Amino acid sequence: MKLKCIITDDEPLSAEGLAKYVGVIDYLELVAVAQNPLELNNLLESQPVDLIFLDIQMPFMTGLDFLKIRTSLPMVILTTAYSDYAIEGFQLDVIDYLLKPITFTRFVKATNKAKDYYILKNQKIESAVTPAPDYVFIKCENKYEKIQIGEILFVQALQNYVMIYTGHTKFMTLLPLKTVETYLDNGQFLRVHKSYLVAIAKIDSIDGNDIRIQQHNIPISRNLRDEVIEVVVKSKLMGR
Repeated sequence: MKLKCIITDDEPLSAEGLAKYVGVIDYLELVAVAQNPLELNNLLESQPVDLIFLDIQMPFMTGLDFLKIRTSLPMVILTTAYSDYAIEGFQLDVIDYLLKPITFTRFVKATNKAKDYYILKNQKIESAVTPAPDYVFIKCENKYEKIQIGEILFVQALQNYVMIYTGHTKFMTLLPLKTVETYLDNGQFLRVHKSYLVAIAKIDSIDGNDIRIQQHNIPISRNLRDEVIEVVVKSKLMGR
């Protein structure tokens, strides 16, 4: 397995350093280097890419702005000299956020997360014709916890980790919400907010822009409300 990578950075020394790191990791393959998001956009149109190393402060457009306007992106690891954008980056479903100067150890940790996500996503595609598992394991600190999928109420993203709520407890794990969403059946779970994924069957009520699941109130994004009503309510709505 090789993850095809593009480095996007307008600083030659920074791009060169990342390229050296990529070169010594056997599951990464560097296919191109771009100096700004406009070059990156053209490269994405011309070749398959699995992972982007994306700087934030660049000419013409910031890396964050590019994430907001470009759809159907591969995995993204942000690289920057500034910590101010970390929360916004994770809200845009990036795999990880690397602060410059980037150490090799921190780089390996980030790319391992990308590799794990890639494997998880492709395992789901390969097993699409078989029944979905009724449980998952997640890593919580130094142990692995088994969670029955049917007991999950909702999942909440909090910076670079998620909280998985069940009917009787909650679990914290260092995964982006995007990874969890990929593993759960999209016929049973629905993204209702950039930070929330809910079990459709567990929804008790919808009041304005809030979902009620047991004692929990969960916000609905304004731009997702119509989709939520369509999926959750209309097919089950009793009428005259």
